[in-house]
Amino acid sequence: MKDIDRKDHVAAAARAFSQRRIGKREFLRRLAIGGIGLSSFALAMLGGGRPPFPGSPTRQALADTPAAPELIKWLEDVGRKFKGTKVRFISEPTPPTLVAQRLARDEFSARTGIEVEIEVAPLEQVLHKVGVDVKDRAGAYDLYYLDQSWTPLFVGDTLDPRDLYEGRKDLALPAFDWADFPGPVMQGIATYRDRLIGIPFDIPIFILMYRKDLLDKHRIKVPTTMAEYMTAVRTLDAAERGNGIRGTTGQLKAGHYSLNCDWTAWLWAHGGSVFGRDGAFSGGDEDGLKGLAYMLELVKHMPAEAKDWTWDGEWQSLARGNAAMALSWGEFFPGFDGKDSRVVGLMQAARPPAEAKLRSPDAAGFSEIPHIGHQGGSSVGLSRYSRNPDAAWIFLQWLCCKDVAARSAVLGSGGAVVRSSTYRDPRVLAAAKVGPGTTRHFPATEWTINNAMGTEPKLPAWADISSNAIPVELGKLLAGEHASPERCMTAIKETVDKAVAPFRKP
Repeated sequence: MKDIDRKDHVAAAARAFSQRRIGKREFLRRLAIGGIGLSSFALAMLGGGRPPFPGSPTRQALADTPAAPELIKWLEDVGRKFKGTKVRFISEPTPPTLVAQRLARDEFSARTGIEVEIEVAPLEQVLHKVGVDVKDRAGAYDLYYLDQSWTPLFVGDTLDPRDLYEGRKDLALPAFDWADFPGPVMQGIATYRDRLIGIPFDIPIFILMYRKDLLDKHRIKVPTTMAEYMTAVRTLDAAERGNGIRGTTGQLKAGHYSLNCDWTAWLWAHGGSVFGRDGAFSGGDEDGLKGLAYMLELVKHMPAEAKDWTWDGEWQSLARGNAAMALSWGEFFPGFDGKDSRVVGLMQAARPPAEAKLRSPDAAGFSEIPHIGHQGGSSVGLSRYSRNPDAAWIFLQWLCCKDVAARSAVLGSGGAVVRSSTYRDPRVLAAAKVGPGTTRHFPATEWTINNAMGTEPKLPAWADISSNAIPVELGKLLAGEHASPERCMTAIKETVDKAVAPFRKP
């Protein structure tokens, strides 16, 4: 399928899904036919939104976090000759996007005279609108929010930001500092075949979150190995079940991506991978079965309802105080200190426990990177068809610069961040206290990004595989409909190997 035909096909599928003329399963099937997949995290967005965060910052919070004087001076210096132009950005409602909405008018536009319109839409509508814009080369949007797994589809439709930075020194933001983005973030989120499609913007990732009061009560140390984690879960469950608190919790809904997310983390943590070097499904090999057995043991110490939950239910079980610990999205953490939480000040964050065994990416398939810290992410790309590329480039540098990234981390309620300097910014460190928008979990997030970031396979068929084949069969196993874990993995392998056959190397 030619690139322009593929974009037309994908845009039509996204439009049909957003208009509710087709269901999610059919949408994913059409994406696979069109040669495009979505990350597991992005796909789960289609089923009901990101993990909870409090939302847009207040006016007082904005006033309490002013821009650096040097950033304001740069905006005034480079922006005045573009006064009266307009920049349009299409995005889903991520924490940094919501912060940008509030800052753009009073800071960016006020200093440059450049009007900014940030359109926030559900993920499938973002995909549709970007797809239509690049197909028609319309330039309706200057900047695109791009899920990491969209890079193969739109790699030719955005301008390389590093080339822009070097080629337009007159517009370059001093000390933008490309090296400030960690290597795993640049490669895993914003790069396709050594070409940078955009600037990293967002990165949800698994970290360990636990009730410190309960670990202290039962004299349990924070687990650092898989064996210690299991022992802690069992001990806490036995001791606190009578108080309505289970050892752990999960996002195990049958047929949902959230179940695939949990499974891959435990699979990778025991030396397994979804695919082998030959491109065949390998989740049922010896290491894979160890990871599955570990997950099934954890299920015994979860609320029974966890089998019906996606991540929203998982988060609520922790925030209500019904579970002692979990390995899951770091974006959960700020909500634990929010007004509706029953565990304010009780939750702590830590690095994920070390993998019992780890398979190298070279031994896996389809660019899979096994690690316990399952991640999703996005970048912002400057459209090749932009009507105001210079003004858009100024805005993009401002949006992703160090100062805005740090303020976004605080004002965006502790959402995951992609710059190393953000983790050491005084404003971010000052927010590392109990309260809404806390950044107490940031050390665990940063360490996991740099040392244990796991990335799912990248191939067109993955959209349907991670939506249907894997979580549907795992759901049957959890419901007792498979005779054994081995039989479950065999059923998955039969379906998956058939689906990936066209993509395997001879």
